[in-house]
Amino acid sequence: MTGHLLEVRGLTAGYAGAAVLHEVDLDVPSGTIVAVLGANGAGKTTLLRTISGLLKPRAGTVRLDGAEIGGLAVEKIVHAGLAHVPEGGGVITELTVADNLRLGGLWRRDVADTAAATDEVFQLFPILRDRRKMLGQQLSGGERQMLAIGRALVARPKLLLLDEPSLGLAPRITTQIMELLRRLCDEHGLTVLLVEQNVRAALAVAHHGVILGLGRIARTTTASELLGDDALRHAYLGF
Repeated sequence: MTGHLLEVRGLTAGYAGAAVLHEVDLDVPSGTIVAVLGANGAGKTTLLRTISGLLKPRAGTVRLDGAEIGGLAVEKIVHAGLAHVPEGGGVITELTVADNLRLGGLWRRDVADTAAATDEVFQLFPILRDRRKMLGQQLSGGERQMLAIGRALVARPKLLLLDEPSLGLAPRITTQIMELLRRLCDEHGLTVLLVEQNVRAALAVAHHGVILGLGRIARTTTASELLGDDALRHAYLGF
């Protein structure tokens, strides 16, 4: 075993005949947070969509815990242990908080553990317990993002993909969510692949940083090195 929960090799993918990702190699070690950073249009969302099965790869391999998942149906990838929270969270606003969480574990056969997982989400996000009978459309932006993450956690994933979780949120809520991710990683062994425009917030909690540029991996290094290398940040991240 390599210790890498996710291994991507030579991944090429795109839309309508145009490639967006070009021979991407990526490793996500078990129990870590890896932040994927880069400018708009770099291919970050396409990378997550391809890994989670929403987009079929044109070439390359995607292995989760040693098993090939590239090109499988989304539900099979979910059953293999992957959860994907897309940009905007994907909360079903017409359903209650409780019903949204129930969807996260709908496919699981262990009813008792699904109930336990839901209770753990309420412990992580006490506001969701208070709001459990409210519709998704009645929640604030921060509460919806908490609900989206909570729904993913009910499935007890090995790997959590998060696309722009801080989008539109107040700095205080962003910090709260990022700190929670690090706690889930440190205390519960969750592995996270995080796409985030808020570079400082992402690198503050990530173990590793991957810079994606024009669909190719430009640099892979530790989060601390990225934070400390002014020239590297200016060259690839613009600050």
